[in-house]
Amino acid sequence: MKKSEEKKEVDTKPRPGETPSEVEDFLDLRPRRLSEYIGQGQVVETLDIAIKAAKKRGEPLDHILFHSPPGLGKTTLAHIIATEMGGRIITSSGPAIEKGGDLISILTHLEKGDVLFIDEIHRLPKVVEEFLYPAMEDFCIDFIFDKGAHARSHRYRLERFTLVGATTRAGLLSAPLRERFGILRNLDFYSVEELNRVVKRSAALLGVLIDQEGTEEIAKRSRGTPRISNRLLKRVRDYAEIRGQGKITKEITDEALRLEGVDEMGLTSLDRRFLETIIRYYKGGPVGLEAIAATLQEEADTLVDMVEPFLLKIGFVARTQNGRKATELAYEHFGIPYHESGRQLSLPTRKKH
Repeated sequence: MKKSEEKKEVDTKPRPGETPSEVEDFLDLRPRRLSEYIGQGQVVETLDIAIKAAKKRGEPLDHILFHSPPGLGKTTLAHIIATEMGGRIITSSGPAIEKGGDLISILTHLEKGDVLFIDEIHRLPKVVEEFLYPAMEDFCIDFIFDKGAHARSHRYRLERFTLVGATTRAGLLSAPLRERFGILRNLDFYSVEELNRVVKRSAALLGVLIDQEGTEEIAKRSRGTPRISNRLLKRVRDYAEIRGQGKITKEITDEALRLEGVDEMGLTSLDRRFLETIIRYYKGGPVGLEAIAATLQEEADTLVDMVEPFLLKIGFVARTQNGRKATELAYEHFGIPYHESGRQLSLPTRKKH
């Protein structure tokens, strides 16, 4: 098989639960080059310099760690790095690599200049993580044959590769692993102006008619996240084709996203339940995350990864030593008088979305 064919096969491999058509549709919206990438200006500039310098020296790129909330472009940047460096990308995730043998199999099949992308790298088992240390530093792995007095060690040389790690929980990454990355970058939430450009680009690729007001409305409700922009655009496109004239306008966007349960701030039903729980059941807080998760019957990790980052970003929730607390902005969003003592016990009747 030719190298270009191998690359195509790797890039389009479906993830668990995805169909090939879904992967193809998603990849069509994903920029392939740094010049096409929207937002994250400092990160893109850093990568551009590093890639050009590595290519000039004829060396693989330094190992890279991206950390951010979900949907901000970590996977996209990993694919772009592989494309810019002219190598393949091999993808996996921390939970999928359960044993050292799994990682060894991946590492020994890498070719020079390949990019190994490990998503949710903080979830690698400790025993697997330790195999990465010599692989990242010295491009080798050590095999142990036999046991006891007859044990023998053999060092296997690997091709020089680039490891790109992505995590939503950088604090859970062990210090020895984190320090072996040459480039560490945090991806921040997007501005509305940047999301406007994302929506316009995606609409053009999908062949969707959309006016400026419709574009801005989707961008405002996208929680600062390009992945959500693309998802909302597709749902509004469906609504426009069936309930409208095929063109996305502000009115069509309002109707479609009301049906999706996304309000004017981009809050979902889970976000609103999270805030209501703090205000109604816990008098505005502070309250521990585990108590909120138990009340909502949701996993605490789900709230930390999917709900809290955006609510913290827009100032609706504050983290204190004693737990989470709803801010004055959150009260205003629900139309509730705010009291510093946090004694508001009930919410007014809300309109159904």
